[in-house]
Amino acid sequence: MLSENTIKIVKSTIPLLVSAGTDVTEHFYNRMFTHNPELKHIFNMSNQGNGKQAFALFNALAAYAQHIDNLEVLTSALNRINHKHVSLNILPEHYPIVGHHLIETLRELVPNTFTVEVEEAWTQAYQLLADICITQEQGLYRSNAEKRGGWTGERPFVIAEKNQESELVTSFILTPADGGAVAEHLPGQYLGIKVKPKGMDYTEVRQYSISDKANPSQYRISVKKEMGSPLGLVSHYLHGLSEGDEIEVYPPAGDFYLQLTNKPVVLISAGVGLTPMMSMLETLVQAQLTHSVHYLHACENKKQHSFIERVAKLCEQHKALSAHTWYNEVPDTSNHHAQKNSQHKEYHGLMALTQIQKELPIKEGDFYLCGPNGFMSFIKQQLMLLGVEPAQIHYEVFGPHQDL
Repeated sequence: MLSENTIKIVKSTIPLLVSAGTDVTEHFYNRMFTHNPELKHIFNMSNQGNGKQAFALFNALAAYAQHIDNLEVLTSALNRINHKHVSLNILPEHYPIVGHHLIETLRELVPNTFTVEVEEAWTQAYQLLADICITQEQGLYRSNAEKRGGWTGERPFVIAEKNQESELVTSFILTPADGGAVAEHLPGQYLGIKVKPKGMDYTEVRQYSISDKANPSQYRISVKKEMGSPLGLVSHYLHGLSEGDEIEVYPPAGDFYLQLTNKPVVLISAGVGLTPMMSMLETLVQAQLTHSVHYLHACENKKQHSFIERVAKLCEQHKALSAHTWYNEVPDTSNHHAQKNSQHKEYHGLMALTQIQKELPIKEGDFYLCGPNGFMSFIKQQLMLLGVEPAQIHYEVFGPHQDL
């Protein structure tokens, strides 16, 4: 535990962090990668280039300083970060390296303010945070290893099948190269995929949601071919692989997953954010639950609508399931509503929940969101205006942790 004086000193540095902004974290990453370039094998270098990682780390530092006397406030954020660390195979020996460069960054950027007393306080504060993360992450590693078909670290998987789901999305059926079983995942969780694209000096790790229900012998991920470089570095590489090729895979992780209860469920996604929703849908239909399930999806057009036929078939199998799709592009010959009397209804324009609010379980349902952050923020605002409580809303954020 930290002393009252240590807590007081750390909290007193909040204005310092705010005034320095992301300069602190940008300096930190530049320093760390200069002295420890081997860590480039772990960190997403695309997020380094676009500034997302520096912004996320700055927010995390500021939040930690603000709530250091009540860390329970940060439980949800820490859980999400710890799962992400496990998908990257972050180990206890990495934490002293990060801590060293954090302290040296503060010393170099604000030498007049970063006194010996402040340095001691931040060193103790960082060690507390590191101990919490290491303990929780070691628990996750043990849990993964103890599962039937479980493992730790990288495991070679073979691309058994490639299936085109839409104009930009391809599914990959992955089976272990050793022919063994795979660990069961919770619907909504993701895999860490480790590859080394040609011409790159470092390996790259990305997280891709598992897009099918649990299967003891395989996983399915569905990858959008991102346009632009370096944004689409790994997705372009994966799309270029063939059946029979191998990739390295870390065990399932992620704190965003379906809770199987007796409550009605509403799944809301946009674009490739439908991948964890497909895992949830397949699981719900297999469980033959009697409560209502609503699946709401938004995408540009039908060419980019993945799993459209599969969702229609699931609607036939589960009479309590209804699907609603919003297409942003409006065909000249379309009506405002299509298939009006079916379980799968179509709309055009941006997703507007007022169009179906009478069907939604506003007071008693669980709402799961996945898609671009702007979309999820837009939908969360709509849900709250309709009367949905924040505790009913669960979401998955792409990339570095952010709040909506």
